[in-house]
Amino acid sequence: MRATTGFTRLAARLDARTPAHRDRALDGLRALALLAVPTGHWLLGGLTRDSGGGLHNASPLATFGGLAPASWVLQMLGIFFLVGGHASYLSYRRRAGSARQWTAGRVKRLGRPLLGVTAVWALLLPLLHYGLGVPADALHTAATLVVQPLWFVGVYAVVTALTPYCVRASERLGAWAALPLLGSVAVVDLLRYGPYADAMPSWLSLLNLLPGWMFAYQLGVSWGDGRLGRRGGWPLLGGGTALFATLLLVLHYPVSMVGVPGEARTNSHPPSLLVLALAAAQCGAAILLRDRLARLLRRPALWAPVVLVNLSAMTILCWHQSAMLAAAIPGSFLGALPGLTTAPDTVGWVLARLAWMPLFAGLLVVITKYARPLEEPWKRTGAVRAVAVGVLAAGFGYFALAA
Repeated sequence: MRATTGFTRLAARLDARTPAHRDRALDGLRALALLAVPTGHWLLGGLTRDSGGGLHNASPLATFGGLAPASWVLQMLGIFFLVGGHASYLSYRRRAGSARQWTAGRVKRLGRPLLGVTAVWALLLPLLHYGLGVPADALHTAATLVVQPLWFVGVYAVVTALTPYCVRASERLGAWAALPLLGSVAVVDLLRYGPYADAMPSWLSLLNLLPGWMFAYQLGVSWGDGRLGRRGGWPLLGGGTALFATLLLVLHYPVSMVGVPGEARTNSHPPSLLVLALAAAQCGAAILLRDRLARLLRRPALWAPVVLVNLSAMTILCWHQSAMLAAAIPGSFLGALPGLTTAPDTVGWVLARLAWMPLFAGLLVVITKYARPLEEPWKRTGAVRAVAVGVLAAGFGYFALAA
């Protein structure tokens, strides 16, 4: 009862402090896309424990192909980039300094939490190994999982740096500015999956990396520019859904939006045309539901969680795998724990993993409390400390990627 009363008061305060012009729908969409990331990684990523106590990555999708459609819902990066493009457009138009200064400021905001999590983990590795006896295999797996979602930050930073060009493209072409990006991905997919696939170099797929993730961002810029509205939402929803179905049923693209061990093809690394089809459908739905969502979020009880999630957006993104590892690494000393350190190959594992999810979420809340300051400007960090953080982060990245 006391907790309920405390939350009600907090919700009322947050609602009262929210400016009237605040677009609650955009914040709600961002929070939804953000929470889908840890949910997807926690649900679709498993760990196995070997006889020496080492942990290794495993995926329930290798056994339960029927779970693949869940990735259609949990893969919400299209919405994240859409909202990011919209917000960046408004921020860019309100900037006080030059475009270069604006870009540098946005990139620094993205880089601080990334450097923070990797530097902290670089300090934790020797403590866990030499102090607590965590096997090297477990630490390699942990490093891989921590780095896994951070690629997104790098891609998002590059896309954000291209905002001035996205704005110009939108001013000239409107929402049609995203079409060449879609076409580029389609051409690369045709080359790497079509009749001449055997003659294509392996690096060809990397050409999809930038246009694939920039597609929804460009739509977001046009949305913020007022050149994409409800009238454009219906073609995006319908066209994206039709293309998605065609790619799956006719051209036999992989069903899962994330990589599946043992499968030769993957949709997300780098993005295939199926990712853009899903993003188009999601963006169309988001645009069409914007007003309804805004009205819904005028309720303080619903608005408060959205505010709290958005205040810790980068912390959630960078640290959610650490929350799972905070349970899995100690758990590995206790033996085989269903849903945590056992192979994800039974229905029992799925049910057990669902039972672990609240603990992961609670650990993430605790971690966020202490890691959240890393998102703020590092005012007391001198040149020596900044270099030290960079070296630690680089060392951890090397350890994770070389493992």
